[in-house]
Amino acid sequence: MVISIEVAEYGIGKVLVDQGSSVNILYWKTFQKMNLSDDLIVPYNKQIVGFSGERVDTRGYLDLRTRIDSRKDGREVRVRFLLVEANTSYNVLLGRPCLNAFGAIVSTLHLAMKFPSDKGMICTVHADQQITRQCYAAGLRITPYSRPRKQHRSEVAMTDLDTRMNSEDRLQPEGETKDISIGSQPGQVTKIGGALSGEEEKLLGK
Repeated sequence: MVISIEVAEYGIGKVLVDQGSSVNILYWKTFQKMNLSDDLIVPYNKQIVGFSGERVDTRGYLDLRTRIDSRKDGREVRVRFLLVEANTSYNVLLGRPCLNAFGAIVSTLHLAMKFPSDKGMICTVHADQQITRQCYAAGLRITPYSRPRKQHRSEVAMTDLDTRMNSEDRLQPEGETKDISIGSQPGQVTKIGGALSGEEEKLLGK
């Protein structure tokens, strides 16, 4: 879903809410349009993996006061953004760190997001469907950003946007595990804890 937010008192549209991202991103083109000092940037000379697998540069990170709800009785949180230089139709990407900081719940079915305010109220933000379609169409025409680099890819420290590729975010089982059948076809199995009783295994297999 695509929304509008306020970052460092600047109103910013074309903000992509992505629950699969492990970082928040402020795109370099957006930062350049904001009257913010470069002294706020903390060096972070690494790369991240883009959605289509391309490697994109980072120019550091910075912490900025962020407001998702435009109402003044909403909530403002200091959010850490990676500065990323990439061709994109979006201005900002809000990932899990920001959503967790706000305690936000996102419903893609209803194209809405809810989170509690500091005063105990429930704030609701709705996606802009027209802007969402415009960004999607523009994204199909964009070529990945790239520029010559001296280092080899194997020498570059990577930060992955996809939780399926980020081992630090995965829950790991404790102790030994074993396979249990969960379907009628061969190969339809999953892993369970080795310490479960036979009765518990039967319940899981139903």
